[in-house]
Amino acid sequence: MSQIVHFTVNGREAEIIARPELSLLDVLRDQLGLTGTKCGCNHGDCGSCTVILDGRAVKSCLVMSPSLEGKRVVTVEGLARNGVLHPLQKAFIEYGAPQCGYCTPGMLMAAAAFLLHNGAPTKEEVIDALSGNLCRCGGYEKYSEAVLAAARGDFGPIPKGSELNV
Repeated sequence: MSQIVHFTVNGREAEIIARPELSLLDVLRDQLGLTGTKCGCNHGDCGSCTVILDGRAVKSCLVMSPSLEGKRVVTVEGLARNGVLHPLQKAFIEYGAPQCGYCTPGMLMAAAAFLLHNGAPTKEEVIDALSGNLCRCGGYEKYSEAVLAAARGDFGPIPKGSELNV
């Protein structure tokens, strides 16, 4: 049964008609036109569809649309502010982390959610935080190095809480 659901996406109010079979991934891409979130496997295995939901990284293909009422979602489109890239985006570019780029939005969102809760991670913690995201190109080392550089503040302060619309 369909229902009207209200939630926030990248700091903006959204209203959708939620159907039980529609995932957050479907809503973002098909109803809201936010195509930065990728569909890799549609089973929660690859992490390409990772977004931040109420401050935590989630695989949007596993979140059903009726459960979104009152929630706060941040997608990769919500990382940059006023045309200025997020420090993680800058670090990913500087470190050459994206190769084909398909996993990059999910990696960015997993890393951003992780850094909301851990501002001074170890390399092992970063690797663990990104472990739910698959990179077919094998760019894991560059991704983890970029996250560590961003955490150190090499590319500016990491936005926290409300600064990231969460």
